[in-house]
Amino acid sequence: MPVLTRLIPSPVVVDIRPGALDDLAVILADQRISSSGTLAVAISGGSGRALRERLEPALPGAHWYEVAGGTIDEAVKLADAIKGKRYDAVVGLGGGKILDVAKYAAARVGLPMVAVATNLAHDGICSPVATLDNDNGRGSYGLPTPIATVIDLDVIRSAPARYISSGIGDTISNLSAIADWELSQRINGEKVDGLAAAMARTAGESVLRHPGGIGDDAFLTVLAEALVLTGIAISISGDTRPSSGACHEISHAFDLLYPQRAASHGEQVGLGAAFAMHLRGDQERSGLFAEVLRRHGLPVLPEEIGFSAEEFVEAVAYAPQTRPGRFTILEHLDLTTDQIRDAYADYAKTIRS
Repeated sequence: MPVLTRLIPSPVVVDIRPGALDDLAVILADQRISSSGTLAVAISGGSGRALRERLEPALPGAHWYEVAGGTIDEAVKLADAIKGKRYDAVVGLGGGKILDVAKYAAARVGLPMVAVATNLAHDGICSPVATLDNDNGRGSYGLPTPIATVIDLDVIRSAPARYISSGIGDTISNLSAIADWELSQRINGEKVDGLAAAMARTAGESVLRHPGGIGDDAFLTVLAEALVLTGIAISISGDTRPSSGACHEISHAFDLLYPQRAASHGEQVGLGAAFAMHLRGDQERSGLFAEVLRRHGLPVLPEEIGFSAEEFVEAVAYAPQTRPGRFTILEHLDLTTDQIRDAYADYAKTIRS
């Protein structure tokens, strides 16, 4: 009887612990990613410079490239700069923008990419997706999964607390996204990948139920692992369904309608997830989301990130246009503006009580 299995695209190594950054050269050599240390390392022009000073002695064969921002132009510029040179891999050392630029550039020149995250702001650490600004706003680009993911908890703790909290909101929103995926299965017959859903759900629940906080290594480890698992779930699924539903549609609407005022991604999707759970009639779950988000310093009402109730209603009404073809609770209910306004008033009353 044949044994039927499938290959799961995932990193060769995931190293999450204090001090991991200092062992980067050893990790890459041991895993045969780069025994020579001939690397193209993408960093930011700010905090990246301090990390370069720290790592340069251990990576004498590396060439360092400063990235000005998270745009498609910067990604192409980086790819052009490293094209034709004999690098073993491209290393993205920094936050989400640096990692996404490095992912895109590495794919463009056919090199493996190593993600060295300096914050836990979102689930792009290990995902096969780069989100980059372009002339039309912002686009998502499908790319190979990083060959290695390295997360130094000492570095993570030194990042602003908001960058950690944002990752909490992004991970918890998995649970809302999966509820949307399962809704689409029931209504439209859309196929749900059970393994991808299980990984994304496990990631979300592990953070939602953990009693620790952002100053706790045990909690940071769980959060980092959850973000990695979510990235792998996206690889398994082949799209962002395990982590992106109505919660992300609402966040995209904020980004498009109020580009100069939008909050962090994790803050917006966390709020969107709590409201989406309310729309599903799951008041207990919505309340739990709000309780956990509050405990970690994340917003549960739009006014907490500088938006009026009416602006939130406008964003929710616009949200389905941000992801044509994706079916979520918003498309299912197809609420009028007045109905959204009433639903938000009920949500806000419940959350405040």
